[in-house]
Amino acid sequence: MTYQPSLSSPSAHAVAARIEAALGERATRVASLPGELCYEVEPARLIEVATLLRDSAELRFAQLMDLAGIDYLGYGTDEWKTLSATGSGFSRGVQGCEARLPVSGRRFAVVYNLLSIVHNARLRLRVACEDAEDPIVDSVIDVWPSASWFEREAFDLFGILFRGHPDLRRILTDYGFIGHPFRKDFPLIGNVEVRYDPEKQRVVYEAVSIEPRVLVPKVIRHDARYEPTLKTAKPAGN
Repeated sequence: MTYQPSLSSPSAHAVAARIEAALGERATRVASLPGELCYEVEPARLIEVATLLRDSAELRFAQLMDLAGIDYLGYGTDEWKTLSATGSGFSRGVQGCEARLPVSGRRFAVVYNLLSIVHNARLRLRVACEDAEDPIVDSVIDVWPSASWFEREAFDLFGILFRGHPDLRRILTDYGFIGHPFRKDFPLIGNVEVRYDPEKQRVVYEAVSIEPRVLVPKVIRHDARYEPTLKTAKPAGN
């Protein structure tokens, strides 16, 4: 189904028309905020589409501004009500909510934020990883060399592999770090904690000493007006 959003900027309409004319069926328009453009491409066509976006004279998206991984685990599932008030107290869970993955049921995706300096236009390109156990997509370093560190960051934090990357290794976490901290199933308290041991005169790794807990905002109001003993008594004779 073709998505037809309302765009407030006339230039966004023109850019969308040029993109769809150049890419054809290679990419699919997806929902985005007014004035923004977002297209989804299948992994097998990522390099082809990226090259067209960069080299087409009508597009010239020659600059990769940012690249980020996404974990859609639990996407669309609400843990508590946020749009309405309740008089019966705070509830942690909301029943009947089902996860709705926006990328054809795939858990991981990569987003590329592109800039065309020539045409003063921006574009978001999204590609889903086919395998949730070993998420992998092609590296776009040969298209946009600036992707090198961005892809290393997505690998480090999300565990997404980039086929063809010449130096894919962690960039933010420590040596020997286990897991990927931006994945939704990674524990918020982590797996180990680090401290300096003055006796050993080195940094040591230990089991996490923090107890896992859920911080739930809750407001308890005590108002004398609602005390049962202060209810207005009925007048005598009524």
